[in-house]
Amino acid sequence: MPMGRPKAELELSEDERSQLISIARSRSISAALVTRARIVLAAADGEPNSAIAQRLQLTRATVGKWRLRFLEQRINGLYDEVRPGKPRTIDDERLAQLIHKTLHTKPADGSTHWSVRTIAAETAISPTSVHRYFKLLGLQPHRSESFKLSTDQFFIEKLRDVVGLYLSPPENALVLCVDEKSQCQALERTQPMLPMGFGYVEGVTHDYVRHGTTTLFAALNVLNGAVLATCKPRHRHQEFLSFLREIDKAVPAELDVHCIVDNYSSHKHPKVKAWLAARPRWHMHFIPTYSSWLNQVERFFALITDKAIRRGSFGSVKQLIRRIDQFVSHYNENCKPFIWTASADSILEKLHRLCSRISGTEH
Repeated sequence: MPMGRPKAELELSEDERSQLISIARSRSISAALVTRARIVLAAADGEPNSAIAQRLQLTRATVGKWRLRFLEQRINGLYDEVRPGKPRTIDDERLAQLIHKTLHTKPADGSTHWSVRTIAAETAISPTSVHRYFKLLGLQPHRSESFKLSTDQFFIEKLRDVVGLYLSPPENALVLCVDEKSQCQALERTQPMLPMGFGYVEGVTHDYVRHGTTTLFAALNVLNGAVLATCKPRHRHQEFLSFLREIDKAVPAELDVHCIVDNYSSHKHPKVKAWLAARPRWHMHFIPTYSSWLNQVERFFALITDKAIRRGSFGSVKQLIRRIDQFVSHYNENCKPFIWTASADSILEKLHRLCSRISGTEH
């Protein structure tokens, strides 16, 4: 004869059962919630509370508690209730004072920005609380980022021209981003590098011997990301014109060439203009001044600098050029294009917001 009070039947819908199974099998949520889901699933299968408690190594009171909680509140009842916790010691007024001082004032000692400890001493809030509020609100007074607005009077026209080539390239044409990375230095470290190991990073001496420089000319194919690159000893219109001839030979004769370049003087030299005038398939597109971010080949320069040049040690310029050629060859084997997604209007809207923020400042 069964003993104890009769228990209400526990039945699950298909949706509830699938959710509980998902919770019971999860490895990313809390172990307590997983155990509660297993209790409910076992109870729904008709297993007695005592058997569930013995199998899961729980007390019968715990099993009964979560079984009853589920009957009353369903799945939401398995989650812990919000606990009140300790009352706040920093009210909204003091928090607003902290935010205002951080954003709109400077320390009286002449420092350029607040630190956690200086603002804590100023507002009589503990450094731990200041750090917590800074992290919560995304305030980072110790950091800064650089920017430069273009002063080109035809900025909008040039922006729409270049972005239009990225988003809607012309048919029967090849769009190339061309630029030079000048002063690539062949630096030889005075001591061997300390190899990376467990618990410490690669070590590089701060001093070096200069063995000369080279200029890297590169043309990035916007369609597939392939790069045509060559190193030349100097950075003049003669070298630029020579590189244009290399591009002209590499591009099939039936395709037009749309070339995106910056406003460097060698790109506008009379001899370069004469060479372009004799070849009607060539079309030059100049980015606005102070807008190198518009030229996608700059992204390739960042990659080759970070992965092949900056941390290298080269005993001669020839050795540096070999390293560059090796990197470019391997890069082209698995190259991928840089996908441009921003429209000209979205860029102009962002610049409008930036100008609105900096207008009326003390500068």
